[in-house]
Amino acid sequence: MSSTDTSIYLNENYGPVREEVTAFDLQVVGELPTELNGRYLRNGPNPLSDPDPATHHWFMGDGMVHGVRLREGRAEWYRNRYVGSTTLQRTRGLPEIPGRNWNDSPGGPNTNVGGFAGTTWAMVEAGGCPVELTYDLETVGRNDFHGTLPGAFTAHPKVDPDTGEMHAMVYAWPQWMDHVQYVVVGADGRVRRTVDLPLPGMTMLHDMSLTQRYAVVYDLPVTVDFDLAFAGRFPFRWNPGYGSRLGLLPREGAAEDTVWVDAPICYSYHPMNAYDVVGGPDDGKVIIDLCVYDRMFDSDILGPFGDGFARLERWTVDPVARTVSTVVIDDARSEFPRHRGSLTAKPYRYGYCASPSLDPTWPTFKYDLVTGEKQVFDHGPGRSAGEPVFVGRQGGTAEDDGWLITFVHDATDASAELVVIDAQDFARGYVAQVRLPQRVPYGFHGNWVSDRSVPEPA
Repeated sequence: MSSTDTSIYLNENYGPVREEVTAFDLQVVGELPTELNGRYLRNGPNPLSDPDPATHHWFMGDGMVHGVRLREGRAEWYRNRYVGSTTLQRTRGLPEIPGRNWNDSPGGPNTNVGGFAGTTWAMVEAGGCPVELTYDLETVGRNDFHGTLPGAFTAHPKVDPDTGEMHAMVYAWPQWMDHVQYVVVGADGRVRRTVDLPLPGMTMLHDMSLTQRYAVVYDLPVTVDFDLAFAGRFPFRWNPGYGSRLGLLPREGAAEDTVWVDAPICYSYHPMNAYDVVGGPDDGKVIIDLCVYDRMFDSDILGPFGDGFARLERWTVDPVARTVSTVVIDDARSEFPRHRGSLTAKPYRYGYCASPSLDPTWPTFKYDLVTGEKQVFDHGPGRSAGEPVFVGRQGGTAEDDGWLITFVHDATDASAELVVIDAQDFARGYVAQVRLPQRVPYGFHGNWVSDRSVPEPA
């Protein structure tokens, strides 16, 4: 797709749904595991007004959270709600939402949603403040971690399973042109540490990785294009002349302690996981598994898929020699990688990906990163599965003993389901399918938020 084409990111299941729906007692095909007590939540762009299809970028729509509440084997409700923002409130003729808007951003979070420190948060990259939501997904207001966040945040924080702290690498367009910031939020939901890291330009710092020793900075060649910015367009574009590198910032270190390592010219939105190698001939090296694009926003400046799709790679980073070696794990289309959350920043064996395509048939992949085995869950012709969220089975001991939860869109009738898959047994088919009352557009990220982590109000 060339930069002059009409955006595909408003067509078919990329197109928005405008009605906010509440439905109870949803139909379930199969049997929901009774231990799944909580909410599956997912955020994504959903333009409230009609954008110009010639210039609309997929990442720019108003945020909408879709949620399904499960309890004791029942699907109690589905809700979809716009995330509050200045633009949304003005369009609806309502007062501004509460909370500090540090950079006067008119938009709201449209990228991720999850539970942390007993609260439900919607999140976005590039500077916007998190927005707190009620259990029922209504907007409470902007919440800068109870007044402790100095500025920007991100849509891709990593939670350390041992400390309960949340780690983020943050950029802010257009306020921070020469640095990014490492932010650590304590388990109490308050920021305890920030570090400013100088950069030679403004890169689209979409995500980060975390190991036991390092916070990993992705300084990759998608940077601000001022011609696009001054035209009021999405301002980032492919810029291979910028170079490509990784920064290994010691988790308790200063900016000058960062080890910078040249990396292949490429782009990555999402790492699967990362960890430090301890012992053996590779002692001290860092392993990073990530989905890698050859280029991004080059000929297609309206979204991520016109220039090609990502493949899953393993990068081995040597902080002493300052080198990166790469191995392709799978050259099939792989995106939205997930792993078992209790193994974040630790050695792990299994990972899971969606497989986006220009065709509306998106299978789910499971990778055994030890044996190299790949399993494919085929959802059927015209059925597209999103990001596979792993939820461990209560009492399970094996790493992959649990469930994969995601939304599936069926292009044959424009319907949607929440599906539950046995992560150990793809051949079993769906464990359960929850019929949803409306189409759920392709979106970005979400999480399973158990009632233990964010309880339902009495």
